[in-house]
Amino acid sequence: KDDEKATLTETVVALDGIAIIVNTDSGVSNLSLQQVSDIFTGKITNWSEIGGSDLEISCIGRESGSGTRDGFESITGTKDSCKLDQELTSTGAVITAVSSSKNAIGYASLSSVEGKTGVKAVTVDGVACSEATVLDGSYKIQRPFVFVTNDSAPLSEQAQAFFDFATSTDAADLIRTAGAVPVNE
Repeated sequence: KDDEKATLTETVVALDGIAIIVNTDSGVSNLSLQQVSDIFTGKITNWSEIGGSDLEISCIGRESGSGTRDGFESITGTKDSCKLDQELTSTGAVITAVSSSKNAIGYASLSSVEGKTGVKAVTVDGVACSEATVLDGSYKIQRPFVFVTNDSAPLSEQAQAFFDFATSTDAADLIRTAGAVPVNE
């Protein structure tokens, strides 16, 4: 929180690209960030309004309290105004629901979408969600994974050793395996 930041230090360890996913039969391949926001707040309700088929849009997302949902809503400006047809408790369930419905749209961490059948990640403002575009900042729907340390208390020897490892290039493959984009390589 902003009022806590005066005594804390934030260290970004990894990044998470939040892919906007649609059914592979949707006919839509690019959306603007504003269109994503308008879809999830109910201002755009039919795919035909944005170049797709004449189908009512079904928004699928994560449950309240999900970190992915919080990141998505913060970035798209949809916090407290997101209108979801389905709130699901796992990323896998979101992907399955979108793959099962031609009119569905959802969001999921980049690593969860890669290689899945029945869904595709659309480009946002013409930029694909990829490790490279998340790292260079050109893909806008992303969130940092952050270590927060207290400036007034030094880390224990063990905590410092873990911090040093997690922020080193040695941790990059582990971070990638866990589904995030490492910032140190």
